[in-house]
Amino acid sequence: MENISLTFEMSVVLGLLAFTVFLFVSEIVRIDLAAILVMVLLGLLSQVPGLGSLADVSNLFNGLASNAVVSIIAVMIIGAGLDKTGLMSKVASLILKHGGKTETRIIPIVSGTVGVISSFMQNVGAAALFLPVVSRISVRTELPLSRLLMPMGFCAILGGTMTMVGSSPLILLNDLLLSANQSLPAEQQMATFSLFSVTPVGVCLVATGILYFTLLGRWVLPKGRKTGDGTSGQSLKDYLKSIYGLKTDIFEITIPEGHDCVDETFDDVMQRYHVYIIGSAYQGKRWFAPVIQTQITAPCRLAVLGREKVIQRMVEEGGYILHKSLEVFAEDYAATKSGVAEMVIPPGSSVIGKCAHDLVFRKTYGASLLAIHRDEETMSYVETEDHAPTAVGEVPFHAGDTLVIHSTWEALTRLTRDRDFVVVTTDFPQEELRPKKVGWALLFFIISISLILFTDLRLSLCLLTGAVGMILTGVLDIDDAYEAVSWSTVFLLASLIPLGQAVQTTGTAAWIADQILSLLNGWPLWSLQAGVAVLATVFTLIMSNVGATVLLVPLAVSIAVAAGGDPAIFALTVAISTSNSFLIPTHQVNALIMGPAGYRVTDFIKSGGVMTILFLVVSLLVMNVVF
Repeated sequence: MENISLTFEMSVVLGLLAFTVFLFVSEIVRIDLAAILVMVLLGLLSQVPGLGSLADVSNLFNGLASNAVVSIIAVMIIGAGLDKTGLMSKVASLILKHGGKTETRIIPIVSGTVGVISSFMQNVGAAALFLPVVSRISVRTELPLSRLLMPMGFCAILGGTMTMVGSSPLILLNDLLLSANQSLPAEQQMATFSLFSVTPVGVCLVATGILYFTLLGRWVLPKGRKTGDGTSGQSLKDYLKSIYGLKTDIFEITIPEGHDCVDETFDDVMQRYHVYIIGSAYQGKRWFAPVIQTQITAPCRLAVLGREKVIQRMVEEGGYILHKSLEVFAEDYAATKSGVAEMVIPPGSSVIGKCAHDLVFRKTYGASLLAIHRDEETMSYVETEDHAPTAVGEVPFHAGDTLVIHSTWEALTRLTRDRDFVVVTTDFPQEELRPKKVGWALLFFIISISLILFTDLRLSLCLLTGAVGMILTGVLDIDDAYEAVSWSTVFLLASLIPLGQAVQTTGTAAWIADQILSLLNGWPLWSLQAGVAVLATVFTLIMSNVGATVLLVPLAVSIAVAAGGDPAIFALTVAISTSNSFLIPTHQVNALIMGPAGYRVTDFIKSGGVMTILFLVVSLLVMNVVF
């Protein structure tokens, strides 16, 4: 192979690469700002004499309109549309039902599912669709989002190696092989790969990723960081623990048929055991904050709030059935749907002088009254060391009272418009789910997937078709769509595209490849293949995986022919190894999950470093065994 000389332009590009890595690792500025800064520097430097080919300034910002970036925007909107209908909450409930509430059970189910999905659609699409699912699982299980998103994201990337349509490099590979065949003699012509040729490799890689995080996750995954303030909507458990210091929680019990309390009211049971009934279910119907004068019919289930030892005594004395976790009520009392909030009664309110029972508070406002703060006194149903429980439902309201309520966020949003109250809790999900739109959401999701699988339309157009369809049919409004997009992710990826192009167009990539391959000259065949895999891994971190594949496949074929190896396997090594992108958040999936989970670049280096080595070892081993 002809030696490539290092030019001044190449040196500048290498310097920019080093500067970019420094900014990412040091995090002196936010990572998206670092990417924008590098893009601006690239444009300015291209105006310096002798550096004209660094970037075409007229096309410098084309990354914002690139197929990949527009696809990410569209898939975020589609994911938000599915989430708006409540569909993703149901998926989360299904996973929790079978996976329990521990990392070691949830990670394999979520990561395995995303891995399979990403084998037939773009991995960033699979990750974006499951992002709201994992968020809900995190809230319900109280597992930090940072402990769940990285395994999901990594397995989405790994899943792209399971079929020949799972990632862009594998889609391109057969065309590159046919092109390379034109310069090869007949006896060295390469056959193309079928759809499932790479499935054994991909399955082993996904399994490796799942095992890695299941067995070593406690050490390699970042610890969660929780933030919040006093005006944030909180779960019942968090609020009561912070205010009263009590380990009070919601429990689900069953009243069996023929029980002694049948025909009594919820209020009778509450007074007898000093618990608080906040939900009921009978014959497939559920009631959030049921009226306490409701007569009990059996068999039914109740959501009961109280201390664990009180609930245990109630079950033992009364013959009720206690369930290990929330089943029927898991969705209603998830912190994503309901929680504790505070509101003040202003002077002139029509509720002054009346009590909760007079107002039929639960039926009127769709919320349960937990406590009343008045002056320096707190009246609550909760039994504390300082006082016995108070029947807050019988206490007349005064101007200036602060009411502590348990409510759905939808009901709380309505209360913000009620002049009788001033809702002081501000940080809660002020959105209204649209379950009646689930049919439209599914229809346009299926249309998008069908266009991707069965047509030759650009990926971005296929996904935008689904996104626009959801907006037009009212699944989302246009403001919801804008809010669904993580603009920091968009600018991070769009700003890195010009740098990747500069690496390729200035010949820097070819020079790096030439230097590395010259070091491998004369090495054994297996080491040459490993060197090609490492080279592809490095290139996919600093430029697009498509660009790395287009550049390296011809080089890999030339190396294999010269060394007497199988050129098709060397080419496949490149196409698979360009998915080995875990060290820094330059891959679209890594950029997508970085913001929601609060990851830092060092988190990717720590977790992704081991994954990178495992990827190389497993992929090379399986390819040599299978092929």
